[in-house]
Amino acid sequence: MSAHIYHLCNRYRGKAVHIKTRDGSVHRGIIVDVNPRKVYIRPLGGPRNFGGFGYGYYGWGYGFTYGLALGAIVSLAILPFFFW
Repeated sequence: MSAHIYHLCNRYRGKAVHIKTRDGSVHRGIIVDVNPRKVYIRPLGGPRNFGGFGYGYYGWGYGFTYGLALGAIVSLAILPFFFW
């Protein structure tokens, strides 16, 4: 299952996605990076006063990003439209 999710995340890198995890939480954001253990996303609709470069769990990068374990992902869907 993780291999399937890994390939889906790689295919949708740079796109807005809706991710649901095993614990029932929902994450909406843009996939920034993927490795064999985690997918890193930049949330949509977060606080707008951060802006610019910042520290995230992923390290240096544009804005705030965080990682989700591939094994925890139940479903992944592309968001057709998103607004900043």
